[in-house]
Amino acid sequence: MSKIVPTPPPGFDDRSVEEQIDFVQFLWDRIASIPEQVPVPEWHKRILRERLEAYQANPTTGRSWEKVRADIDRKLQDR
Repeated sequence: MSKIVPTPPPGFDDRSVEEQIDFVQFLWDRIASIPEQVPVPEWHKRILRERLEAYQANPTTGRSWEKVRADIDRKLQDR
């Protein structure tokens, strides 16, 4: 089922892509300023439960945040 895309506010399409992104980020920041009102989809919760269960079943298979972040930084530098 597809959702209807609302018409953007007047002048939005006349702005640069960077300005459009800034505007959308502003909107998201405004919405997220009250996190308890932001709905969490059930599929997000399901994935979190699955990952937590996998970790609890075998906690030594994961990697530390430091190693994950170093890998991400390395990949971003290679771009």
